[in-house]
Amino acid sequence: MGYRIKELREAKGISASDLAAMCGISRQTIFNMETGRTQTTSSKTLLAIARALDTTVDALFCPECLTVKQ
Repeated sequence: MGYRIKELREAKGISASDLAAMCGISRQTIFNMETGRTQTTSSKTLLAIARALDTTVDALFCPECLTVKQ
């Protein structure tokens, strides 16, 4: 999941700090997720990240599920 967050974030040109601010979480949380140091997170956090990246929670876990919200 973390590598997908990083991949989607970078594709949109958003820094980890900016994504964290958009989601109301710490930059360290984003870093830990992207590097695999965090294995679990709340559904609230995942939803905030998906919304900030204009995608779905499913797409954070499944590259084949990638959808951009209309």
